Amino acid sequence: MLAPKKTVKRSALVTSAALLSLSLTAPVALASPHHPTVNSSATPPAHMSPVGGARLALSGTQVNLAAGVPVLPKGLSARSWIVSDAESGEVLAAHNAHWRLPPASTLKMLFADTVLPRFPSTTTHKVVTSDLAGMGAGSSLVGVKENETYTVHDLWIGVFLRSGNDAVHVLSAMNGGVPQTVKDMQAHADELQALDTHVVSPDGYDEPGQVSSAYDLSLFARSGLQKKDFREYCSTVRARFPGETRKEKGKSVRGSNKIQNTNRLLSGDYDTPVYPGIAGVKNGNTTNAGATFTGVAERGGKVLLVTVMKPEKAGHNEVYKETAKLLDWGFQAAGKVTPVGQLVAPRSVAGAGGPGAAKPAGKGTDGSSPKPVASSSGGSGGMGVALGISAGVLALLAVGAFLVNRRWPLPDLVRRRSSRPSRPSRH
Repeated sequence: MLAPKKTVKRSALVTSAALLSLSLTAPVALASPHHPTVNSSATPPAHMSPVGGARLALSGTQVNLAAGVPVLPKGLSARSWIVSDAESGEVLAAHNAHWRLPPASTLKMLFADTVLPRFPSTTTHKVVTSDLAGMGAGSSLVGVKENETYTVHDLWIGVFLRSGNDAVHVLSAMNGGVPQTVKDMQAHADELQALDTHVVSPDGYDEPGQVSSAYDLSLFARSGLQKKDFREYCSTVRARFPGETRKEKGKSVRGSNKIQNTNRLLSGDYDTPVYPGIAGVKNGNTTNAGATFTGVAERGGKVLLVTVMKPEKAGHNEVYKETAKLLDWGFQAAGKVTPVGQLVAPRSVAGAGGPGAAKPAGKGTDGSSPKPVASSSGGSGGMGVALGISAGVLALLAVGAFLVNRRWPLPDLVRRRSSRPSRPSRH
């Protein structure tokens, strides 16, 4: 099923992304990620986490509009959203990027990024009753049955295409249980510097205190997309999922069911066309979270990430429509708009003095106080670089290693979108 990868050399991108990262901060979050301050009202906090830049700590829309930069689309109603370059990590525009909100099933991106590398896709597991215990009422299901055997590939297809909480719980059981998986996910979120995130349930089901942010969800997607299997699963449109075993003429026969990805920008709907260049990632919807979505798309050599959380409009497929508008804007604005922040590198890559190093909270990227919120009708100027030469060289090398050694071969996924059943990936 895999098409040949298309690798593009981006030495200039590495250099420019690294230099930009030197001008952006990633200080410690304003509240502990393990005891988050959850704002349940419809009004965002006045000041949020400054990870990724001081502009992202401010409420409201952050964008640097200037001559030649398209205005943001009208009619955006989401409580929070962010548009970023998946390769360089530049945040092109954002709205309440660090607002801690219920994530719904978009949290499964963190689950997959944490657990997926631990089991080969051909590993088999026979489901027992305890594997399916503890799922919330009304959970989305792919149809996992106890006493049936599934491959890990089957289970991940169920997670990504049908957002199956049953598949999540079986994989969690294989990983040592739900509590252990939650602990692992929280540790990985902290490693990714996703400090707005507090994990309570691995499937994203509404739980008291379970929160994330548009910024953090973009970090999860960006990290996950660097994994071959993750890219395959999140870009699969249709597949067959194993059914129940039954007796036919004295023989045991295992049926299968056709399933389709619930990401409407990938699979389409009557009022939502397939988005050109779409290659994943994950959607979600619960009572508390409303609709949430992170999407990745490629156009003209640019790969963009957009995360949208809880549109206030009640229209059908509204979260996908607002995502499509923001992707359109991002592709038009890329290369023209001055970024307002950065998706930070993981702690292990950032290192001491690197682009993920902590700086005093409440200060801008050049050490100044945060600038006023920029509305969609205006913005402030560019960001300055004020770091010593030695620290700058270290950070440049760190970002270069992150981008050079961890590529983003996404265009092949765009070409692979088809109705053919998914097959196990090869390693």
